[in-house]
Amino acid sequence: MRPTPVFEQLGLIGCGLMGGSFALALKQAGLVRRVAGYSKSPSTLQRARELGVIDVEAPSALLAVSGADLVLIAVPVAATEDTFKAIRHLVGPEALVMDVGSTKGDVVAAARRSFKDKLAQFVPAHPIAGKECAGVDHADARLYHGCQVILTPTPETRTAQVDRARQVWTALGAQVRQMSPEAHDAAYATVSHLPHLLAFAAMNAIGAQPQAQEFLELAGPGFRDFTRIAASDPSVWRDILLANQAEVLAQARHFRAALDTLEDAMRRQDAAALQSLIRQASEARARWRLGGQADPSAPPESP
Repeated sequence: MRPTPVFEQLGLIGCGLMGGSFALALKQAGLVRRVAGYSKSPSTLQRARELGVIDVEAPSALLAVSGADLVLIAVPVAATEDTFKAIRHLVGPEALVMDVGSTKGDVVAAARRSFKDKLAQFVPAHPIAGKECAGVDHADARLYHGCQVILTPTPETRTAQVDRARQVWTALGAQVRQMSPEAHDAAYATVSHLPHLLAFAAMNAIGAQPQAQEFLELAGPGFRDFTRIAASDPSVWRDILLANQAEVLAQARHFRAALDTLEDAMRRQDAAALQSLIRQASEARARWRLGGQADPSAPPESP
């Protein structure tokens, strides 16, 4: 097995939860000697330094990547293209560049437009990890341990860079998979982006009713689990839903068709059909495994 690379400097663009956790994880694993960080917010940058997330406060994204042999772009997906433009001229010829965006087709398109000759060094990545609480104060060196990380290299990406990216994430305890940006966006519209949209809609539907507070006071663990992701960062999810609009809307159509089928069985008082539809969903959920592993929250399967 190839040795895990040790980097002289991480140029961190975006010192929030995802970027901060990556920097802390690299440091804890002994994979980086210095972290130069940049954030649009001076207070965030200062806090990142106080918490030991970064070692050097860079006054610009361009200076954060100067001398870096590893660059992580951890900004909202809508800001990715501007970041590529800002850093392109000081990214070293051998530096590994990654992002952590939740959509990949738009990120790859932005890289083609703005990263140009550096595209061969760019390995788009999506760690399937996070918290409801954003910000550098919640950065956690263990955030990526045990999670999946999806790599979506372009045809132009050098194989050696993909290998380096895989080694880095594996060293942080992640399970690495690889797919095309298009396949990624279709898959995550299904299992992440649409569920968030539904949770947002459910909370808004309740909130629009006069009895909303009374209803919420009566809610239990099932409601808590179903709506947990509705507490996610609004600006992050605004960008994700707009960036992956076509795939999310396609999945919304599938959802409406399934909901229509359940509602039709209810209107017809067809208990057998309703039970069959619920059983179908229940059995599919029981068979599902998080990252291919058993879900400890799922009820035991029948023998």
